[in-house]
Amino acid sequence: MKPVIPALLAAVLPWALCLSATAHEIPDPTIVHNARDGVVRLYGAGGPDTAFRKVAAAYQKKTGVQVVITAGPEPTWTKNAQANADILWGTAEQDITAFLETYKTFSSRDVMPIYIRPAIIAVQKGNPKGIRGFDDLLKNGMKIVVTEGSGVANTSGTGVWEDVAGRLGSLDDVKRFRTNIVAFGKGSGASYKAFVSMHADAWITWPDWPITHPEQADLVPLSKARTIWRDVNVVLAPDADPEARKFVGFLTSEEGARIMKTEGWVR
Repeated sequence: MKPVIPALLAAVLPWALCLSATAHEIPDPTIVHNARDGVVRLYGAGGPDTAFRKVAAAYQKKTGVQVVITAGPEPTWTKNAQANADILWGTAEQDITAFLETYKTFSSRDVMPIYIRPAIIAVQKGNPKGIRGFDDLLKNGMKIVVTEGSGVANTSGTGVWEDVAGRLGSLDDVKRFRTNIVAFGKGSGASYKAFVSMHADAWITWPDWPITHPEQADLVPLSKARTIWRDVNVVLAPDADPEARKFVGFLTSEEGARIMKTEGWVR
């Protein structure tokens, strides 16, 4: 008779390894990183990119230096980033930590948190359910969208809804909130699509989404006791174009901060 445990491990281990491998992109050993092409190139997840584009436009107007912002789900830009990224940004600390598993040129020691923003409640335009805060989300029949990486996507939203719901140490709050969840979006873009297509009552997300989609969503703040904050951070490649560091300096300057604040990013 074959031992049960080794047989079980043989069946489960390949699946477990496959699952862990999907949590972030795999480095391509055939790609040689070379950022020195005279263009400042930034890569990262959607969300901060809309504010970054405003800052980049102001910087280009001031200096004439080209800044290219590439945003979206990591699989859509990973090959290019491995080849020529000057700067990566992370939409949370766990987000950038996962990125650095793939982009070995960059160092965790060089990660710079530059802005922070609070979790908020996005509601349908006009707030038809009259949602005023977290407690309203616990009512029977509420339809809530949350963002979760689900072990296969790298997103700033992972765990945020649970942090908000469990903030006061009430298990009942978590249970009641979870009962009203109608979609777990693998990334903010997927969550936004679910929020719109399902006409959900609420979505736990970040200020930039309702700010940049005013035709679809309004913003309801969480109380101070419920609010979770996560940062946006940047990391430069060791071989980044010289202008890349200057751009980060502008991004974190008073002028840059005024632009970033228009989409909810503060310091």
